[in-house]
Amino acid sequence: MTPRVLIVDDDPLIRELLQAYLSQEGYDVHCAATAEQAESFLGQHTVDLLMLDIRLPGKDGLTLTRELRVRSEVGIILITGRNDDIDRIVGLECGADDYVIKPLNPRELVSRAKNLVRRVRHARQSQPQAGCPSPVKQFADWALDTDRRRLIDLRGAETLLTHGEYQLLSVFLRNSGHTLSRDQLMDQIRNREWVPSDRSIDVLVGRLRRKLHDDPAEPELIITIHGAGYLFTASVAA
Repeated sequence: MTPRVLIVDDDPLIRELLQAYLSQEGYDVHCAATAEQAESFLGQHTVDLLMLDIRLPGKDGLTLTRELRVRSEVGIILITGRNDDIDRIVGLECGADDYVIKPLNPRELVSRAKNLVRRVRHARQSQPQAGCPSPVKQFADWALDTDRRRLIDLRGAETLLTHGEYQLLSVFLRNSGHTLSRDQLMDQIRNREWVPSDRSIDVLVGRLRRKLHDDPAEPELIITIHGAGYLFTASVAA
């Protein structure tokens, strides 16, 4: 099926520009000017990729990102201004997968879109069929459903992990009890589609702590070893 992309930006010139570039690459492209219009479209259609301006009238892009990530695995690329460093970091913490900076570079944009659509579709295809038990790893008060990339708490409530969060948690589970430097973490979660940085590792750790209810002021599961890296303390059982 043709990948479907939804562009959400209140600037009609940006919408037309992105739609032209992505349509040339064979995408089924739709546009919305507000978060509310985007939500209406998403309620009726399956979308592979959302290209979302951070600064929107009404509900902003960061709020929409946070709300979507709770219930959806749609790929999210934020569109940001060159001076929006804080917003970019907050966007990643909210669950965005990537970002592009205005003025937009068409070649970079298309490359990032292709990579993210491929990851999203691979994740959907990897979900288990109904009736097939999912491999589960137990640690502390949590279980990780490795097929569906979901955390399960003691009450059975589920929390979806983004691609980066799942990769990082998987590395921690494989190396429980061992301190890992940022370089080691970057090497283990690096792949062809995504090359993490020191800052993105710290962002992912912060997001994981929140989802694991691990107080960042006094963490018990993911401990910062100053000058060395991070230590995952929980023992792991299949």
